[in-house]
Amino acid sequence: MAGIVLGLGLVGPILLAGRLGPRSAGGLIAEAAVVVSCVAMAVVWLRPGWPSRRASQACVVLGSACCAVACIVVPVPSLGILGVTSYAVLGSYVAVFHSPRLLAFTWTVGAGVLAYLSIRVAQVDPSTAVATVLLIVMVNLFAVFACRMFTRLFADDTGHRDLEPVTGLLNRDSFFEQVAGLIGARSRDDDRRLAMLVVSLDGYSLLTGLHGPAAVDRARVAVARGLRETSRRDAVIAHTGDSEFWIADLFTIADPNPLAERVRGVIASARPGLTASVGVVCTPLAPLAVAPAYDVVEELLTIAGSAMVEARGAGGNQTRSAIDPGLTVLRGA
Repeated sequence: MAGIVLGLGLVGPILLAGRLGPRSAGGLIAEAAVVVSCVAMAVVWLRPGWPSRRASQACVVLGSACCAVACIVVPVPSLGILGVTSYAVLGSYVAVFHSPRLLAFTWTVGAGVLAYLSIRVAQVDPSTAVATVLLIVMVNLFAVFACRMFTRLFADDTGHRDLEPVTGLLNRDSFFEQVAGLIGARSRDDDRRLAMLVVSLDGYSLLTGLHGPAAVDRARVAVARGLRETSRRDAVIAHTGDSEFWIADLFTIADPNPLAERVRGVIASARPGLTASVGVVCTPLAPLAVAPAYDVVEELLTIAGSAMVEARGAGGNQTRSAIDPGLTVLRGA
């Protein structure tokens, strides 16, 4: 993205080296402003991490203005109208990452520039103006709708409906489905144990109030990355609420507290001052095979959630465990 922005910003200076670039004082100042703006936008993309939504939207608005200025200041209108094709690049980015409202804004600015330049071209050759406008409109439409179609097909193929959009972890329904399948696929001879953790970030509301939603989203993404790294490959991990994460995994021992402590350590390292209250439940896997799997998941989450509330009530940043609790779902099985 930084390379594309810098590339678009270099078009004006390259034209200045020839005979078709702007020569007036106003045109030179405008071209310099475009170059500086492109460099600033490139810096946004070169920083570590993905830009925030607001920063990305600001880049789109500034980029729309830069494209408009760069096209209008060119003395030859036929060359300027060719530059309107740059809105296909900008519109494609908006179509993938932003809302239709921002796309409408980008197209409105581009349409205004195209109308102004086409009128100037039509004063010399009306047929060239019509043909050029038609070509540019078709290029922009194709680029944007192709990107929208690709995005939809990609989302359908990769099952993004099963993922929570901020962290990329499973959502609530997918967690239930995968853990229920894990329980239902085991036999009565399986001697392993199912551990389930409910993890709640301490001070979530305070973090939101002090640092804003963008900082909170970055913290949640960092926590999700840490949970993936510290859990085993077959662990089922979900982000089910603003500050709550669920983990399910199979063990051969009855003590899941080492995992809980690793989880608390990961969260503490995700952001300075961030801690978590963890509730854990651990039960033999074999007896669960005779009970309705979804009911088992529901009851285990309830027990782990109660343990988490107890840990939070005790001051937070600690773990409470329920080992081999009596499950009501097994009484009628």
